[in-house]
Amino acid sequence: MLRPWQLEIQLNTNAAKAIYLQIADAIIEAIKTGMLNSGNALPGSRQLAGLLKVNRNTVIEALDVLIAEGWLVTLERKGTFVADILPITSESTNQKQKISSIEEEIQPLIVFDDGIPDSRIAPMNELARAYRQIFNRKSRWQIMGYSTEYGNLEFRKAIVQMLNFKRGMNITPDEICITRGSQMAMYLTANHLLSKDDYVMVENPGYQPAWETFKNSGAKLLPVNVDKDGLLVDEVEAYLKQFDTIKAIYVTPHHQFPTTITLSLKRRLKLIELSNQYGFTIIEDDYDNEFHFGQRPILPISSYSNAKNTVYIGTLSKIVAPALRIGYLVSNRETILKVGKHRKIIDVQGDNIMEEAVLQLINEGEIKRHLKRTTLIYKTKRDYFETICNKYLKDKTTFTKPEGGLAFWIVPNSAVNIFEIANQLLLKGIKIMTPEKYSFDQPISGFRLGYASLTEKQIEDGIIELAKYL
Repeated sequence: MLRPWQLEIQLNTNAAKAIYLQIADAIIEAIKTGMLNSGNALPGSRQLAGLLKVNRNTVIEALDVLIAEGWLVTLERKGTFVADILPITSESTNQKQKISSIEEEIQPLIVFDDGIPDSRIAPMNELARAYRQIFNRKSRWQIMGYSTEYGNLEFRKAIVQMLNFKRGMNITPDEICITRGSQMAMYLTANHLLSKDDYVMVENPGYQPAWETFKNSGAKLLPVNVDKDGLLVDEVEAYLKQFDTIKAIYVTPHHQFPTTITLSLKRRLKLIELSNQYGFTIIEDDYDNEFHFGQRPILPISSYSNAKNTVYIGTLSKIVAPALRIGYLVSNRETILKVGKHRKIIDVQGDNIMEEAVLQLINEGEIKRHLKRTTLIYKTKRDYFETICNKYLKDKTTFTKPEGGLAFWIVPNSAVNIFEIANQLLLKGIKIMTPEKYSFDQPISGFRLGYASLTEKQIEDGIIELAKYL
């Protein structure tokens, strides 16, 4: 195999820096200066040790550091290579800092968020009416006392009915806990499942707020890559054979965040099989199930009768409005009991009055009518977004019209500096997400562009500007 790099590493045995770190830093410098390029193969550890006249274990330590930091990758039976996507360097860090400082000075006029619904079409008048009626209908003592930590019982029954009828689940009200948004559900799940030094597998790219929640519980993260069929389950299996303390995997299988990919049936079934075999929990975040524009949405992993270890997390915040913090967590009775005990410590109960108000909108059919209206609006916007992308980005990027969700995943056809593009767009009053918000370590090359909260003119103006830098 051709290995074009001529080694010129000067090692200083008297230096304070360890030899293996000197080797690692020299290789990093060679990559930064272009002496080594992405895809270049390195000599084997034995050959490299011989060339440098050091112990092979020293070389292995250096290579392990470089692999852990993302500068190198190993391919089975092929060798060690310079990674295709390199870690964020100080230059990239400076660019992120530059973007932050510009944000302080400029208020963007066009924001491509991560897929937030349009709050302008939220049923606020209907919700306010229901809220007032709850106050007028009930005695003050009835609504101002404490409720249960699991959420209003009638509200739970309504959510259970929806999940069983529309998402193929088979649950009872004692298998669900209402939370203040999906992020609280994530926190309660992590607190119940994880201990210090446990491992959690996560999608890469993926949803960083969930990662932070797991790390806050003392857990370590194992990134699993994603392709056109979703999570790479073979990588999951490899981790399970390597580590004994994997407690969970966090997935967004319906519309993967950020790529919008739907996890294939074959991989879903394999993931369930592995979960049952190794005993880890599948934490399924179904963050935008309602917004699906195909024939019908794929049923959740948690709805499969043979899935023994699942936690299902959903939200009503995207149905009504982001500011409405109502989420829910579904699992077995034992888990819900433990979750409820911890929830009572940090938050005695949820917003019982708001839960009753939303319940009234559900019973009146207002939520159903609102979803029907908004789904048509968002489908129209999605189709328009695709038209604009085909007009201005078709030859510069690769993308697929998503079957659901409120965002597109767009990958540049050639190497670009997304941080610099974000910086230039911000100067023109346009804000996009940058890769560190969904990349595990190395910055992923891709844009997640939410369209739901934008007008057609904002969509076209923003895409025209983005196209200039691709």
